[in-house]
Amino acid sequence: MTLIYGHRGARGEAPENTLPSFRRALAAGVTRVELDLHLSADRQLMVIHDPTLRRTTGLGGKVSKHTAAELMRLDARRDGPSWPEPCPIPSLEQLFQACPEFEHYQLEVKSGSSGQSRIVLDAVSELVQRFGLKDKVVLTSSSRTLLKTASQDNYSLPTGLVEEYGLIDPLKSARRYGCRYLILNWKLCRLARIRKAQAMGLHVSVWTVNDPAMMQRLAEMGVDSLITDLPHLAVETLKQRA
Repeated sequence: MTLIYGHRGARGEAPENTLPSFRRALAAGVTRVELDLHLSADRQLMVIHDPTLRRTTGLGGKVSKHTAAELMRLDARRDGPSWPEPCPIPSLEQLFQACPEFEHYQLEVKSGSSGQSRIVLDAVSELVQRFGLKDKVVLTSSSRTLLKTASQDNYSLPTGLVEEYGLIDPLKSARRYGCRYLILNWKLCRLARIRKAQAMGLHVSVWTVNDPAMMQRLAEMGVDSLITDLPHLAVETLKQRA
């Protein structure tokens, strides 16, 4: 059975990476979610995709230059579906507290240096341990630096490689860094690649899939999970297939 992950919550149905967006995914019956993480100035994990605030809040500046308290006062509903109430940027801690119904999280880390990677890895581990989510989290990234750091440190949580372009063989990279998940841009999906990855023990998750015909096609190819902006549509589409 192909699983469904809500992309940034339910990006096509509510402002992305906000609590209303995650609640929309839950309302569709989707209990798995993908989200993005950046560090605040005081080293808190914040749920936001971009390194800057412009697109989602309309304000200038970098996420890393503001404290968590400052970021949580901003309204992040500027880009995306209209929403009647302000949608603050949540911390990862807030999300874990507010939505305990989720059964699995793909936490995509937007990271740079090895030093910053270690800060993020430690911060995620602390929250996961505190909320008892060890079996409900995979840490994903396109950053080879972060994945290499996790591998060298024998990181306790599973990791996943996010691959958009496939310029370097993603299967070799996933194996090199000890990943258990391979998160592919749908354009990179070939039946042979999917089957080879699964034969290596990788969970193959595909993003961002919003077209019903593509959802059906990828499910028929046997991908383990789909990441979609439209959880309600995905649930109905795969239900019809079943």
